Amino acid sequence: MSAETLGAPAPRPRQVFAIGLNYREHAAESGMDLPTSPVVFTKFPSSITGPASVVSLPAGSVDFETELVVVLGRDAYRVPTAAAWDHVAGLTVGQDLSERQLQLKPPVPQFNLGKSFPGFAPMGPVLVTVDEFADPDDLEIGCLLNGEQMQKSRTSDMIFPVADIIAYLSSILPLYAGDVIFTGTPSGIGMAREPARYLCHGDELVTFAESVGSMRTRFIST
Repeated sequence: MSAETLGAPAPRPRQVFAIGLNYREHAAESGMDLPTSPVVFTKFPSSITGPASVVSLPAGSVDFETELVVVLGRDAYRVPTAAAWDHVAGLTVGQDLSERQLQLKPPVPQFNLGKSFPGFAPMGPVLVTVDEFADPDDLEIGCLLNGEQMQKSRTSDMIFPVADIIAYLSSILPLYAGDVIFTGTPSGIGMAREPARYLCHGDELVTFAESVGSMRTRFIST
């Protein structure tokens, strides 16, 4: 089956979580102190799309954020860190696309809305079970924009690893099989560059994760 016909590995989750400031270098480029607990927001499930998608750019400044994505395989509530990986169906790669003007609009930031336009949660190309990785806590991830390297890091730079994220979220509310967690982005986002580099009509973003593969997202203006 070609990438063009593949859908998202988790197309209809009940809940989509995302973690902010979860890489040390990204916190530094954002001028923020390292968080002492996970910074959590959500993306609405209607933003999910597959690994070979065309995304219509809304008005504003749309940014890219490469992320390792976790898909839950079992319900989880009050799960200790040591047992967290037992609740994971697999890992894939995604983009937490973000329209910055709406996301940061005063007086109160609108993270959930700014990150939930149609197509703003592409993921794929496949879901890889945890046993397929030599070390699921140390994977190379990154992205190229029109062939130019924008982000490249390893998930071992995460402040809160996957197991800690699952334990933290499940200490507050139930997680369900099929739920999705975007685990944070490394440094190199468009907003932090000088000058800023936002997505434009005709851009192609290739996003990759070690042992998962890559996905291609094209952008058009409407």
